Amino acid sequence: MSLRDLLALLGTASPRRVLRGASDLFKGPEELNLTEGSIGWPLFYLSLPIVLTNLLQTAYNLADTFWLGQYSTEALAAISFAFPMVFLLISFGIGLTVAGSVLVAQHTGAGEPRKAEYAASQTVVFAAVVSVLLGAAGYLLVEDVLRLLGASPDILPLAARYMQVVSLGLFALFGFLVFISLMRGYGDTVTPMLVMLGTVVLNIVIDPLLIFGVGPFPEWGVTGAAVATVFSRGLAMIVGLAIMFDGRRGIGINLTDLRPDFGYLRTLVRVGGPASVEVTGRAVSVNLLLIIVATFANPVVAAFGVGIRVFSVIFLPAIAVGRGVETLTGQNLGAGNPDRAARTNDFAAVAMFVVLSAAAVLVWLTAPGIVSVFTDDPAVIPVGAEFLRTVAPTFGFLGVVRAYSGGFRGAGRTLTAAAIAIFTQGLIRLP
Repeated sequence: MSLRDLLALLGTASPRRVLRGASDLFKGPEELNLTEGSIGWPLFYLSLPIVLTNLLQTAYNLADTFWLGQYSTEALAAISFAFPMVFLLISFGIGLTVAGSVLVAQHTGAGEPRKAEYAASQTVVFAAVVSVLLGAAGYLLVEDVLRLLGASPDILPLAARYMQVVSLGLFALFGFLVFISLMRGYGDTVTPMLVMLGTVVLNIVIDPLLIFGVGPFPEWGVTGAAVATVFSRGLAMIVGLAIMFDGRRGIGINLTDLRPDFGYLRTLVRVGGPASVEVTGRAVSVNLLLIIVATFANPVVAAFGVGIRVFSVIFLPAIAVGRGVETLTGQNLGAGNPDRAARTNDFAAVAMFVVLSAAAVLVWLTAPGIVSVFTDDPAVIPVGAEFLRTVAPTFGFLGVVRAYSGGFRGAGRTLTAAAIAIFTQGLIRLP
């Protein structure tokens, strides 16, 4: 069934329909019927802006990786330690964003806009508190954690400076993620993409200015990359909050609903707690791998960092489709359409296996060239290429996992999604 749906989608993709469909990407969510009709096109319309949003979000990290790679191998190795730590900090609170997205999707599908707005408002309140607490903890513990991860004496101070700046601005990074999640739950994936586009352009422009000290700007190196990222994410958060307070596009939030409701917090924790475990498990597995990698020379650490950044691009379709499945599943279950929700999951799994298997072949054939985009160090390129070629055969299967995990989250079965993540990351990846 799902394979026929996929072939039907490809077979009807005439140039005229593709152009007409492209215009739908920039229409409001009320014009995309997520609970009736075909599955392929709504999932495509919902997921493609998420791919573009995540691609732009990844551009923050890729810009840092590229410019710091030109700055020095030590700077590149430093952010190889810093990026997994940022991921780990955010993962502790990411469950709130998942809970908010799921609850907004289910209430929207059930035709309960007031409950959806209340869920969004409470998510914003508790996410703000959690992000400040996590940022403070990250700032105070960063050097100890870096030592635990095995950062060498010449790398540790560079990575620590990057992480201290990011920890102080964690509320900005986290705040924009909340905006993206709540809008996605409502079914609007275009608005976050447009906001992200503006801020990522800003980040790419000011990144080299602060890293290299161009013109009147100081040469801050690794610290400059962190400042550029936090500043641009802060602007994105402000714009996102303004859009939600306005309420005319996507989900709205209300001042009267921003009083902390600790009874509702239990609902957020019940739905989002396992999601935090899922994402934290992924982050911990990356950091444990980093501990192992850190026992090798700096070029190996740098190659590992480049590989992780490449993965962040390769898996954008799977992550986006998983989020799209999450929204479609939540809205269809809220509307009383469980069969359609199940078919959405099957279709997405087949599509992701095909797409990511093709990507794996491309990565295998071009691995050295991919690594050389980020560094010209002859000691880094062959190690990075070997790393990419070793893991490429797993891409298609990981796409299937992402698709079904999104379905479990959308159904509110976040504990099942967490169990899958722990099994694949802890019992398969690490050994």
